[in-house]
Amino acid sequence: MNKTTLALHGLAIKKHGGAADVARITGLSVDAVQSALDEAAASGRVVRTGDKYMLQPAAQIALKMGYGRDFAAQRADAAMQSAYDDFEKINEQLKSLITDWQTLTVAGQKVPNDHSDAAYDDRIIDRLGDLHERAEPILDRFAAGLRRLAVYKALLTEALEKAESGDIAWVSDARCMSYHTVWFELHEDLIRVLARTRME
Repeated sequence: MNKTTLALHGLAIKKHGGAADVARITGLSVDAVQSALDEAAASGRVVRTGDKYMLQPAAQIALKMGYGRDFAAQRADAAMQSAYDDFEKINEQLKSLITDWQTLTVAGQKVPNDHSDAAYDDRIIDRLGDLHERAEPILDRFAAGLRRLAVYKALLTEALEKAESGDIAWVSDARCMSYHTVWFELHEDLIRVLARTRME
């Protein structure tokens, strides 16, 4: 996969993002991504609004059509496919954890968590730390099959450390590269690389 295609792949994962956002998850330099996205905008493959970009539908289709070639080795790698199956098991646990993070049970009813109960939040963050420890070997298996995927382990670790230090936005806030945000983007990347489907 060349740099331009990788930049477009990163943009597809971000959905709507700037050069720095795409660079962070692809391992490319910001300048390389900026150049690729500006070129793609000039050719009509992406649309630019301010400093953000979004893939056009035709570019999405072209990108997906190329995945069979670009990721043929990973799709044929039994170890990568097995790692994904193990990842899905952890993914189900993370979804449950995030639900518990976002809600509280009061008098038998689920209500939004206003995060006023620090002890409750700390217990969830402890669970997130345990989950991360179990996920780390799987993340290493992905990186062994496709080196650039190692960036997600680093981003997840960074988000967890910030959450553990008291900045609870780093658990699931969509406005930053929170643990849940990074995990979701990793999941999207894996789906595209390995030709899998997101389980509802």
